[in-house]
Amino acid sequence: MIDLSNSTPFASGGNRHCYHHPHFADRCVKVMRPGRVAELRQRAPWYKALARDSQFDDNARELAGYQQRVVRNAPADSPVWAHLPRWYGMTDTSAGPGAVSELLLDEQGTPAMTLETHLTHFGLDTPIQGALDRFSQWLRATGVLSKNLLPHNLVVVTRKGQAELYLVDGLGSAAFLPLPEYISVSRKRYIERRIEKMWKRIHWEISDRSIPWKKAERLKGN
Repeated sequence: MIDLSNSTPFASGGNRHCYHHPHFADRCVKVMRPGRVAELRQRAPWYKALARDSQFDDNARELAGYQQRVVRNAPADSPVWAHLPRWYGMTDTSAGPGAVSELLLDEQGTPAMTLETHLTHFGLDTPIQGALDRFSQWLRATGVLSKNLLPHNLVVVTRKGQAELYLVDGLGSAAFLPLPEYISVSRKRYIERRIEKMWKRIHWEISDRSIPWKKAERLKGN
């Protein structure tokens, strides 16, 4: 049991709090916000509200994402880990079940900034354009499946003197049927759609946002 009762999250999203692991400086622990699963269920359409708790639990979904074949079978030196935090499994905490993964730090030793923060402060600069291109090629080469690639779910880390992106949330397939997991053609199409939507979201992030994202998402092109 990890006691987080006297700990303060270093980051918080809509569904989870992120804590420094008290025993490993290179790891973090993510726990669901109290009552969040019930809240998400209450807001869901009736047919989705009938689903199991795991369908509303980001930790359960992250565990499923790391269990996809490409990641589950990847050895320690696999290219799969070039843009993905190492996974250390689930653990009990005083705040509920915790997902333990690699803590990605910047050059000052503090938690790395998100791509969303980078775009806000520096825009789509040359280093980040290169990082996005390499990240896209990594997805194509490894076949790692993700949900929508949102800027707040990617963090910027310096590796070998250049900016690289790591996917810290949203791992796994959003497809209704598991075809991308088992059929190569489906996987490639699925990944290309995610990359296309990622770029669309990035261009929206750096725009004047005069159009709400939900509407911009449906428009063709960027």
